[in-house]
Amino acid sequence: MAQLRIALAQTNPVVGDLAGNADRLVEWTGRAADRGAHLVVFTEMFLTGYPAEDLVLRSSFVEASIAAIEDVARRLADEGLGEIPVVVGYVDRAGLAPRVGQPKGAPLDAAALLHRGRVVTRTAKHHLPNYGVFDEYRYFVRGDRLPIFRLHGVDVAIAVCEDLWQDGGPVSVVAEAGAGLLVVPNASPYEREKDDVRLELVSRRAREAGCALAYANQVGGQDELVFDGDSIIVSASGELVARAAQFSEELLVTDLELPEARYGGLGSFEVDAHDGTVITVERVELAAFPVEPYTPQPPSVAPHLDDPAEVYSALVLGLRDYVAKNGFRSVILGLSGGIDSALTATIASDAVGPDRVHAVMLPSLHSSEHSLSDARELVDRQGINARMVPIADIVEAFEKEIELSGLAAENLQARVRGMILMGLSNEHGHLVLTTGNKSELAVGYSTLYGDSAGGFAPLKDVLKTQVWELSRWRNAQAGTSGDFLYGFDRPPIPENSISKEPSAELRPGQRDTDSLPPYDVLDPLLGDYVEKDMGSARLVAAGHDPELVARVIRLVDLAEYKRRQYPPGPKITPKNFGRDRRLPITNRWREQAP
Repeated sequence: MAQLRIALAQTNPVVGDLAGNADRLVEWTGRAADRGAHLVVFTEMFLTGYPAEDLVLRSSFVEASIAAIEDVARRLADEGLGEIPVVVGYVDRAGLAPRVGQPKGAPLDAAALLHRGRVVTRTAKHHLPNYGVFDEYRYFVRGDRLPIFRLHGVDVAIAVCEDLWQDGGPVSVVAEAGAGLLVVPNASPYEREKDDVRLELVSRRAREAGCALAYANQVGGQDELVFDGDSIIVSASGELVARAAQFSEELLVTDLELPEARYGGLGSFEVDAHDGTVITVERVELAAFPVEPYTPQPPSVAPHLDDPAEVYSALVLGLRDYVAKNGFRSVILGLSGGIDSALTATIASDAVGPDRVHAVMLPSLHSSEHSLSDARELVDRQGINARMVPIADIVEAFEKEIELSGLAAENLQARVRGMILMGLSNEHGHLVLTTGNKSELAVGYSTLYGDSAGGFAPLKDVLKTQVWELSRWRNAQAGTSGDFLYGFDRPPIPENSISKEPSAELRPGQRDTDSLPPYDVLDPLLGDYVEKDMGSARLVAAGHDPELVARVIRLVDLAEYKRRQYPPGPKITPKNFGRDRRLPITNRWREQAP
């Protein structure tokens, strides 16, 4: 057996910031060197950031990526880090002749091996995901190679992200090629309970490949996507060896005992992947002989977060990175005293700090006294900035010029509030946070250019019942070791905001249940219709009331035009509104009652 100390750089790149990402690569490689690592593995498309979407169809972007990978290889050597092999993702091109149906320029979701100032070998993702948030047939052509490099007597193979998730392709020939370690750069977005699926997958692929497997995953927010890290190393038998924390950057350094290389030849050969493709295996040698025996460090296995902690962490990280990566100094929101704005304010305080959160109380003629007192209490508990702008006179000024009644008059109040928040955003540079939740968004229980106005919606993928669950969970963390960065000495959300009956307060005595079924009835139905794509017959067979099924389907379908105009927000479910669920606005298909 041979020893190898591997470092997985669970890092947070910025899309399009090639220079900044290269700086981070050099910095983190230096950290790995300081800890005695023999190999550093960065994440998928780390140099360019992931997902880069239509940027990869620009020849200038691809050329810059190719130049950057060559440059950073030389830079590592110039800074005394050239002896440490580095595996890192970037965008390359296949050099194919243009043809109809092929992405412009034939880009590749590539990974490179850097050593001694040069790119030693390159590979590219073979399986291109085209489901959920992924659209990679649009952007890339597939690779068909499996590089294996010999490092200190161990043969190390490289595959990229989706190649681990699908049968066939490069990973399927690793066992036949005889590698002792498979390293996989990833950019795998967060979804609830995905980490359990991920560990099972990594363990199964390690057993199939007959070698240890190191899975390095991206961390951070990118528009609607949140990457949770959770990088993993397992043994050849699939046993967990080391695991990085979720939702934070980490250099996971682990000592492994691996079988020495048993193949003597270098060069290339072809292997049938048994899925209709042929994979070219390329062997290169960096260091033939094992390192001198040393005392290994104990591996690190980060504790696993429970479901509410995981979801809340994703929301905080998604907002924090959206603010930071887009250059905002502060955020602003309307604070009503209700549970949605209370949770949004709390997430914002944890994400960017209370001193950078600005709340505006916007009472109307129909606002209750408890709404104002609950809002003031939250401001006092969290120490956020606050001001009050009564809207009754502003609404009256509109009504003097235009006659509105019923729903139109109610919506005018919401639109006045949206106008004020957007005006303050223009004046002071705040990012406006939209406070609506997924349940409301699903059934159209929001006002265009009113409560839906804003730049980012932290609760966009959070059902109303989960808003209450997360609020209670967050309050329970106050004063504990598990509290967030801005730990509060008492629960940050007033109990009355959690326990009182929800209301938009746009007319006297209004309650959400005037227009909607109770949320504990509505949310399971929305989960089945929106996230599981069940039709009417299946919804009724699942136990939902037939009349309610017909009513909710109609509400959801008619609200598509509103959702198209809603701000982005962090994805936490398998099917969010936006990247995951794409339905035509102009659409006469209607689910028929069974």
